[in-house]
Amino acid sequence: MRLLLVEDETDLAGALRVGLTRAGHAVDLAADAAEAYALLLVNAYDLMLLDVNLPDSDGFTVCRTIRRGEVGVAAGRDLRVLMLTARGALGDRVRGLDEGADDYLVKPFALAELLARVRALLRRDTAGTGAVLTVGDLSLDAARHEAQRAGRPLRLTPKEFGVLEYLMTRPGRVVPAEELLEHVWDANADPFTETVRVTVGTLRRKLTGGDGDTPIETVIGRGYRLREAA
Repeated sequence: MRLLLVEDETDLAGALRVGLTRAGHAVDLAADAAEAYALLLVNAYDLMLLDVNLPDSDGFTVCRTIRRGEVGVAAGRDLRVLMLTARGALGDRVRGLDEGADDYLVKPFALAELLARVRALLRRDTAGTGAVLTVGDLSLDAARHEAQRAGRPLRLTPKEFGVLEYLMTRPGRVVPAEELLEHVWDANADPFTETVRVTVGTLRRKLTGGDGDTPIETVIGRGYRLREAA
């Protein structure tokens, strides 16, 4: 999934970006509120990780501004917000949630806990709440970064895994290539390349069973669809 990390501490932001990217997420960085607003306007992020102490504002104000619709957000009300802060007093935590945050994590924290909270928030996009996604004979465990088809382990690259995860959260729905690019790749991706088509092609080959059947359909002129009875 595509995440926006709003953090002005350069070293921490870099370390978190590495950890989140290794977990399969596409991550964009913003060092202050102004940069965050600019990115939120043009990119439909699945989740924003928001530091409370920012050089030009604070996370409470940013979250409240977004929830009240005072700034344009491409993701709309579907944007999840996870606040990250050293301010762990009860009043701060309550205020963060009241301002519209979906979760609140106090620094210092372990990367494993951050990743678990990210997974929990992103699962809200799916019909179920289990840690393992299942569609037909496909299963995907985001925590272990493992995927199988009919019990057969799939060796997937991070982008192939991300595409499969995104399609599995939307079974039966046609997903345009532009939407996959928006949610699986970060801001460095070139929108004029064939990267989505190539990645879906290699993923489809890896998913193809012995009978030549593949669960990913190409809907000409519209995008890709994962069959619900894969």
